[in-house]
Amino acid sequence: MNCRPFRRSISIGVTLTIIVALLAFVVRAASAQGVVRRDTATLRLTLAEAVRLAAKQNASVEAARARIDAAQARVTERKADLLPNVSAIAAERGSTINSATFPIEFPVTPGQPALFDPRGSILGPVNSFDARARVSQTLYDPSVKTRIEAAKTSVAVAGADAASIADQVATATANAYLSILRADAVYTARLADSTLAAELLGIAEDQLKAGTGIALDVTRARSQIIGARSQLIIARNERERTRNDLSGILGMPPGSVEPTDVLASLPQVAAIDEAGVVQAAGRNRKDLQSLELQATAARQLAASIHGERLPTVSLVADEGLSQRNGRSYLPTYDWGIQLSLPVFDGHRREGRESEQIALARDLDIRSRDLRFQISTDVRSSTLNVRSAAEVVAATRERLSLAEQEVAQARERFQAGVSGNADVITASITLNNARTQLIDALISYQTSRVALARAQGSIATLD
Repeated sequence: MNCRPFRRSISIGVTLTIIVALLAFVVRAASAQGVVRRDTATLRLTLAEAVRLAAKQNASVEAARARIDAAQARVTERKADLLPNVSAIAAERGSTINSATFPIEFPVTPGQPALFDPRGSILGPVNSFDARARVSQTLYDPSVKTRIEAAKTSVAVAGADAASIADQVATATANAYLSILRADAVYTARLADSTLAAELLGIAEDQLKAGTGIALDVTRARSQIIGARSQLIIARNERERTRNDLSGILGMPPGSVEPTDVLASLPQVAAIDEAGVVQAAGRNRKDLQSLELQATAARQLAASIHGERLPTVSLVADEGLSQRNGRSYLPTYDWGIQLSLPVFDGHRREGRESEQIALARDLDIRSRDLRFQISTDVRSSTLNVRSAAEVVAATRERLSLAEQEVAQARERFQAGVSGNADVITASITLNNARTQLIDALISYQTSRVALARAQGSIATLD
C-alpha cells in the first residue's frame, strides 16, 4: 500500500493549521495593540504627500511663519518714522501762586502800598481750559530709509528661516516615512520566515510519523518556529511605533497615518550631474540664504546708525483754543522747524555701529563655511546614492541564491536524504538575506533623501 499521498495530505493539513493559528495569533496581538483603528480616521499618504503636509502644518513651521508676521509688523513700525504724528490735547487747569514768588518786581510809588504783599499771599485760583491739536513731521532723517530697508530684509530673513525649518521638518518626515516602509518590509519578511518554519515543522512531523524522520528534526523545527514568532512580534511592534512617530511629526493622533508606497517601488535617482547639483544647492538652500540676508541686514543697520550722525529736520506745529473760565476763547498756535544735530553721546553710536559690522563679518564667515559644507554634503550624498545602488543589486543576487539554497535543502529533507539541519541553516541565511536587502533599499532611499536635502529640493521629493 502506497502511503506517500496520505502522508503528503497530512503534511499539508498540519502546515495549513499551523499557519492559520500563527496568523490568528498575530491578528489578536495586533488588535490588542490598536493596529486596527476603527474609531480614528486614517490618512493615507505617499512619501511626497507626507513631506509636503509636514512642511505646512508642523508646529515648528507654523511658529516660524508667525515670526514672518512679526517681522512685517516691524516694517510698519519703521515706516511710521516718515509719517506725520498727530495728537489732540484737552486740558482743564486750576492753579494758584504765591505772590512772593512772582518773577516780576513791580515798581512801588513812594507812600503807596506794594502791588503784592512782600510777605507773600495766595493769588488765584485761576481756572483755564485749553484744547489743541499737535502735529510733528520729520522732513529729513538720513537714517530712516536705511532702517526701513533693514526691516524689509529682516522679513526676508524670517521667510528664509521658515523655509529652512520646513526643509528640516520635511527631511525628518521623509526619514520617518521610510522607517515605516522598512518596518512593513521587515514584518512581511518575518511573516514569510514564520510560514517557512511552519512548513518545515509539518514536514518533520510527517516524516516522524512515517518512521523516516527523527524526533530531533521535529524539535529543531519547533525551536525555529518559536524564534520566527518572536521576531514577528518585534516586527509588529516596530510597525506600530514608526506610525506613531510619523503621526507626531504631522501633528496628528497616534497611528492615524498609513503609507501607500512600498519600499521596493519607490523612485530611483536619475543620472547625477554633481557640478550642477552643487550649483543648485547654492541657489536653493534656505539656511544659506538666511545667513546671507542676515549679513545684509546687519550692514544696513550699521549704515543706519552711521546716518544718525547727520542732522535731522522736523516740523512741529500746534493750534487750539484757550480761555480763562468765564472769558472768551481765543485761538492760539505754535509752530517751528527744528534742526537737530547730534554732537556727542559718549561713543554710543560708534559702539552700536561696530557691533553690527562685526556681526555682519561673523555671518559672512558662517555663510562661507556653510557653502563649503553644502558642497561636501552634496558630494557625499552623491557617493552614497551610487554605492547604495550597487549594494542593492548585490543583495538582490544574494537573496536569489539564498532562496535557491532553501529550495534545494528542502527537497533533500523531503526526500529523506538529509535532516532538517541544512534546511534550518539555509532558512537562517534566507532570513539574513531578506533583512540585508531591506536595509540596502532603505540605505538607498535615505541617501536619496539626504541628496535632496543637501541640494535644497527636499520639498519637491517624489
